[in-house]
Amino acid sequence: MKIAVCGKGGVGKTFIAGSLAEQFVHENHPVIAIDADSSPNLALTLGLSAEQAKAIVPVAENEELVRLKTDTDYSGVFRLTFTVDDIISKYAIPTPSGASLLVMGTVKAMGSGCSCPAHSVVRALMRHLVVEREEVVILDMEAGIEHLGRGTAEHVEILLAVTDANLKSLETAANICRLAKESGIRTIGLVANRIADDRQEAAVRRFAEQHTLTVIAELPYDPLVADAGMSGEPLDRSASRAIKAIGKLAKKLSGLA
Repeated sequence: MKIAVCGKGGVGKTFIAGSLAEQFVHENHPVIAIDADSSPNLALTLGLSAEQAKAIVPVAENEELVRLKTDTDYSGVFRLTFTVDDIISKYAIPTPSGASLLVMGTVKAMGSGCSCPAHSVVRALMRHLVVEREEVVILDMEAGIEHLGRGTAEHVEILLAVTDANLKSLETAANICRLAKESGIRTIGLVANRIADDRQEAAVRRFAEQHTLTVIAELPYDPLVADAGMSGEPLDRSASRAIKAIGKLAKKLSGLA
């Protein structure tokens, strides 16, 4: 199962992506979590310390790796075809959540046909993870699907556009869903996050109906999550309403894939 999680910054998509990864691990699935955000912090959600997260070198910024994969004997010429399965075994980081983590990093002009070596490595690795691997792959992405590229997005089985009740977040989510549909992703829907009351729930439902969107899940506002985010202390997952709702979401996604 391949799941992309997208959304406007600040709506909680990384928390949801990481929590889904951990939930699938608890259900005895091998999981690879991919941080494809330009401001990567999925490592923290998966249980790594701030120091451990800072020490991670993203794939796109790993000059030695990129050189080994793409260098030729000719100046200005690099290889376009190379294996990437060894990158996972060498560079995927085990996390306390049980999921393995790969941080992609940012390559400028990712979706504009850029042919730089770093882009070629990231593009090949993303395609390998989405198309050829058997694990559950959770992709924490930005407000778009540019990292996936042509021929890869269509192999993602589910795209979750995370939003809150804010109109700007909803508009961003609607745009993400449109791009995902154009890319051939077959199961697309909204995850309404941090829903505090009936008024917010109604706002999301009304927007979804107006834009012919499916609300896959509604996750409640959870003060335990907010407190853990402010303090940096581990979340008491057994007491968290949000985590329980994400557990139900994971089961629903298993039925959709």
